[in-house]
Amino acid sequence: MSKPSILIVDDSAVIRKALSKTLDTLGAKVTQAVDGADGLAKARAGRYDLVISDVDMPNMTGFELCEQIKQGQATRSTPVLILSSRDKDEDIERGFRVGADGYLTKSGGQDEFLASVREFLDRQDIIRNRKVLVVDDSTYIRTTVGEALEKSGFHVIRAENGRQALDRLLGGEVPDLVASDLDMPVMDGVQLCKALRADDRFKNIPLLIMSSTDDRAVIRRMFQLGAAAFLIKPFNMEQLVHTAEKLLSDHFRNLLLEKERLRQEHTLMLGSITSLIQALEARDVYTRGHSEAVAEIAARLHDLGKIGIPDAILLKPGKLTVKEYEIIKTHPTIGAEILRPIPSMAPLIPAVLSHHERIDGTGYPHGLKGKKIPLWARIIAVGDIYHALTSNRPYRDPMPEERVLEIIHDATVGHLCSDCVAAFLAFLES
Repeated sequence: MSKPSILIVDDSAVIRKALSKTLDTLGAKVTQAVDGADGLAKARAGRYDLVISDVDMPNMTGFELCEQIKQGQATRSTPVLILSSRDKDEDIERGFRVGADGYLTKSGGQDEFLASVREFLDRQDIIRNRKVLVVDDSTYIRTTVGEALEKSGFHVIRAENGRQALDRLLGGEVPDLVASDLDMPVMDGVQLCKALRADDRFKNIPLLIMSSTDDRAVIRRMFQLGAAAFLIKPFNMEQLVHTAEKLLSDHFRNLLLEKERLRQEHTLMLGSITSLIQALEARDVYTRGHSEAVAEIAARLHDLGKIGIPDAILLKPGKLTVKEYEIIKTHPTIGAEILRPIPSMAPLIPAVLSHHERIDGTGYPHGLKGKKIPLWARIIAVGDIYHALTSNRPYRDPMPEERVLEIIHDATVGHLCSDCVAAFLAFLES
């Protein structure tokens, strides 16, 4: 997250200074207030990611300050952490009753303090401006649930039934979380859940079910259909908010973990594929450097499949037989199959598979025609031919560039994409 803004409220200058120094390790921007009244004025005047307050202070206690912050329209979503020397159960209970998000004793130590602050800041970072769609045919439930979520910092949109909820999603109002009733007219919560899970655009949105039923069979069925949590009405609004925060926290942490896993997988697979390409280029004088040259225009992986072509055919100095040429023509398919098990390589497969297709439909492996050939494949085809004609081959010397450009220009009739050729020629001129 960006540099967090934290308000410290304590009548002890020594404690304010010590807390400020500790929070410097988090890169926080710290504002100090000398008592509860000063703290409230500053909380109302600015925007803070966290307020840390003592309890026993002149003019206004920390309990009163917390209560005022949580009642204010502009400040109610600001988390408040009470840090006090009071450690009795009744004091801690009172702190939570007035709306505190956390309660620590000053004897807890720096590590506990920093861990709690990090937790609050991470929570704020996760829920800040997150959108929750509340779906219920009861106006009262939509209002009270919506207000509780908004008070905690969520942006709330509302729908009266599953059909209206889907219309909102299809209209572009895609939430980060859906909180839905089960029994509703037009489309109930079960139908909504099925519709969400059947659509790739919405299937990963966490779904929180709110229902008056406590039937275990119904609860189990909803979890089986993909619900992430189930709350039985009537429920405490704090329980609802906590569940929503937990679902989003888990959801976005899982997304980050998956992104990192894919990044590591991508790096590992690229290393392995690079080794395959180097092994291929070590076999063939012509292929050596060809992948890099074509990569300046489009993609390094286009001839990866040649690793599966026998040396006797790949390195043959003379003209290929019809049967040998048919084997050569399998290299795009082989390359695509090498990449297919790697999820992060999926966008590259059409280019690798189709770079020998022709605009007139006479190419291989599938005889695609015109713009049915993927754009990247059409781009690679131009660079592939240019480098093939300007390089040494087992059966001929390289052609002069002027002649090669004439051939490429002429190939726009039937073979190459005219738009890609024009872009390629402009690239060479520049």
